[in-house]
Amino acid sequence: MVTKNRIDSLLVRKYNQPIPRYTSYPTVPIWKEKIEVMDWEQKVQQQFQLENQLNGISLYVHLPFCESLCTYCGCNKKITTNHKVEEEYLLAIEKEWKRYQCLMSEKPVIRELHLGGGTPTFFAPSNLDRLLNILLKDSNIHPNHEFSIEGHPNNTTIEHLQVLHKWEFTRISYGVQDNDPDVQRVINRIQPIENVKNATEQARKIGFSSINFDLIYGLPLQTLESIERTINQVTELMPDRIAFYSYAHVPWTSRGQRLFDENDLPNAEEKIALYMKGSQMLNDKGYHDIGMDHFALPTDELYKAKQEGRLHRNFMGYTAHHSGMLIGLGVSAISDAFTAYAQNEKSIHDYYARLEKEELPINKGYFLSDEDLLFKQNILDISCKGHTYFSEEQMPVLEEITFPVLDKLSNDGLVKYDQRMCRLTEQGQYFIRNVCSSFDLHLQRNKLSQKQQLYSKAI
Repeated sequence: MVTKNRIDSLLVRKYNQPIPRYTSYPTVPIWKEKIEVMDWEQKVQQQFQLENQLNGISLYVHLPFCESLCTYCGCNKKITTNHKVEEEYLLAIEKEWKRYQCLMSEKPVIRELHLGGGTPTFFAPSNLDRLLNILLKDSNIHPNHEFSIEGHPNNTTIEHLQVLHKWEFTRISYGVQDNDPDVQRVINRIQPIENVKNATEQARKIGFSSINFDLIYGLPLQTLESIERTINQVTELMPDRIAFYSYAHVPWTSRGQRLFDENDLPNAEEKIALYMKGSQMLNDKGYHDIGMDHFALPTDELYKAKQEGRLHRNFMGYTAHHSGMLIGLGVSAISDAFTAYAQNEKSIHDYYARLEKEELPINKGYFLSDEDLLFKQNILDISCKGHTYFSEEQMPVLEEITFPVLDKLSNDGLVKYDQRMCRLTEQGQYFIRNVCSSFDLHLQRNKLSQKQQLYSKAI
């Protein structure tokens, strides 16, 4: 473990640049507006035939509604206390899923299913039951499946958990973020630790075998003392996984982030100190660093996947399963057909309107070139394995674009590389996004012409 004293503040400032989180490559800002839906459907059909029987497919369903606004949140959400919106949204999801089913030559084999948001537990238990029936009644469930949901500790009820367990959900992720009352007040996320404890104990009692807590460092008013209290409190509950995310300050896309004073945000040095404090505490409590932002106990499947070299990363973060076909349903949801990406309309109005026209509600997407596929694998390998190998056909581009960047990273002790491979050093583990960016040809080629900030800073 690299201690705080070994990370120079000059190094932190140097690499605190706007960098993608690399849940995809190429990253979403590079994608094209208004791709041809028929071209996307053809990619889905081709990839489904390759993956369904071999690995099964993954489903992500975006449930965007929240009853109140958390000002730190950069997700696509719709704030409302009107629960009548559930009915119309479920009908839209059903219509979209049926359109995808029409592209399938056989029953889908569901390997992964994740309900995200927004606040999925905004939906009544009966409506979650209805949603899962829509998705699974005409599908086969892979024998080695993983079904998961994002839950809010304040409104996840026993009835929610019972419905999910009935449909063989085994993993739930609770958004904890921070337990400090002052931090909770400024981010408008009032959530007593007792609620987190009750939600966790109820999930375990009902039969959930993997529980994740989301924590965020770099929030306004956070201090070393407050982060220490939060981590001491949450680790008493011993969640199987902890995602310790860097707060992404992107007020140009998330207007709610303009509602607090930016002077309350920690600077880069303070933010890395928060991370070092938190990560050291997690290690001391028995959690292992999985990669970018994620920690897990040795008994958790994510840790085992890391040890066995089968860890994968996609739009849902790190996963122990890898399917080459991910279908995203709902407003702004993203789909991945391995050689192509597609994102749905971002506004509910436009999402509904496209479905009314009896077409998939695709807003933008991207079809990967052969070069994209090669460098996509490099980025996946760095973020999941900590090393990557080079191919001969990459060499001209590597020498022109990537190696000059790796030279600088190597000089700062973050990587070791040669003509055959690149490997993160121990210190480089804290700059994974920066190392991945050296393989991001779109980013590197456009650095000089980039006029606006598209990504949150690395630290």
